[in-house]
This record gives sequence, C-alpha cells and structure tokens, in this order.
Amino acid sequence: MSLGNSPADDRPSVGRALQQARIDAGLTVDSVSTVTRVRIPIIHAIEQDDFSRCGGDVYARGHIRALARAVGVDAAVLIEQYDAEHGGRPQPTPAAPLFEAERIRPEPSRPNWTAAMVAAIVAVVGFVGFTLFNGDDEDAGGTVANNTTPESPAAKPGGGKPSDPKPEPTDSAIAAAPADKVTVKLTAAEGASWILAKNHNGKVLHQGVIKEGASKTFTDKERIDLILGNAGAVQLFVNGKEVEDEFAPGEVQRLTYTKGDPQAG
Repeated sequence: MSLGNSPADDRPSVGRALQQARIDAGLTVDSVSTVTRVRIPIIHAIEQDDFSRCGGDVYARGHIRALARAVGVDAAVLIEQYDAEHGGRPQPTPAAPLFEAERIRPEPSRPNWTAAMVAAIVAVVGFVGFTLFNGDDEDAGGTVANNTTPESPAAKPGGGKPSDPKPEPTDSAIAAAPADKVTVKLTAAEGASWILAKNHNGKVLHQGVIKEGASKTFTDKERIDLILGNAGAVQLFVNGKEVEDEFAPGEVQRLTYTKGDPQAG
C-alpha cells in the first residue's frame, strides 16, 4: 500500500488523486458508489491506496477506471501509475504459438452418439407405426378375412369316400354368420371396387380397392358401415343372406347393416 506521494514523484498517489477529484467535483462517496456500482467500503479503501479489497490487479484496474470516469479524471494516467507502483502490467502470453500447438495436436475422434440415438428412435417409431397400421385391419371390434375359393376335398384316411363338396358361397355365408353378430361379406363379382368398412365404434376395418373376383368379410357385435365406390360391381351377403340390389355400375352407395334383416340396414 502506498500512502502519500512517492519519493521519486511529486504526483499524488492513485487513491489520493481519486479522492481529491471527487471532492473537487462536489461528489460524495455514496453518489459515486451509486453511479459506478462499486461498494462504499471499497471506494474508501481505494482512496486510502488500499487495493486489497478489490480482489486482484485486474479488478483494481477496473475500479480505478470506473471511479476516474465518475469524478472526471483521466483513467489511463491513473492506471499507468497504478501499474508502475505495483510491479507493472503482466506481459500477455503470445496467442499464436499456443494456437498452433493446439491445431497441430490431433483431436481424437469420438462416436456420434446423438446421431445414433436419433436413428434408433426413428427406427423404433417406424416399426411401431407399421405394426399399428397393419393391425388396424385385424383388431378391435371387427374381423376382416379374405375369402378364397375352397380347395377340393381330400379323401378320408383309410380309403373312404371323399367328403361331400363344400357348400356354395351363399350357403357358406349363411352357415358362417354368428347369430349374435352382424356379418357382411363383399365380393367384387362384376369388377373392381373401392370400399370403406367401419365397425360400430367408427374404427376403419378396411379401406381400399378390392380386385375383381376378390372377397372381404367383416363382423362386428352391433353394426357395419359401408361405402361402396362401384356398388354395381359388388355382391353382398349380410348375416348369411344375399342382398338383392339394383345398384348401377360406378354408383356410390353408403350402407349400414345390423344383426337384423339385411334389407332393414
């Protein structure tokens, strides 16, 4: 700590210069603290050339600069004087050699865990979505089945006579229709048709085109709602009974069937 003037210099010390400038400007320590946001005890200590409260040379220079601006004196002159009285400003370390050394040092490669995690999440979401999408045609409230032409009956074991031929589609639909459910069978007999089938909860059981000759069967405990894009090409069996209709080719029909008479649907 330096008190008073330096023997080698007639100038006042840094703290005394700041204090005199504050007094000459008619400012109090409180007002300077408010302007600079430097705490009052630190200002008092600096004016007594006690810079130990500043927390180091860097902070001391910052406080000197702020106080000099507040009281209207040249901060550069006071900071230069502070450096001369406290061993001088430390020489900065050249940045270029350090930068070059860091640039030459090889950077170890690291696995990109973020990209791997994102890829795994995308794969899982895609798999789940695909599973749920395919399950829509088979689950929850309705059953969808493709009807194929029955194969020829095989001979009974032991050389017995072949069993009786399977019934025609109409008889098969009658036998397969449960009494406690509504069963709707569609066959694209006269050409392809776009169809939409929903159960009583509004769940889509099937949506798309069925080709000529193909069949679809839907069941539900209460109701089946249909939209036929080419109603004239579709043959309908509802609850085991063929629906006699006069739909024209290319005609769009919205139909609803329940466990009652198919004509009532």
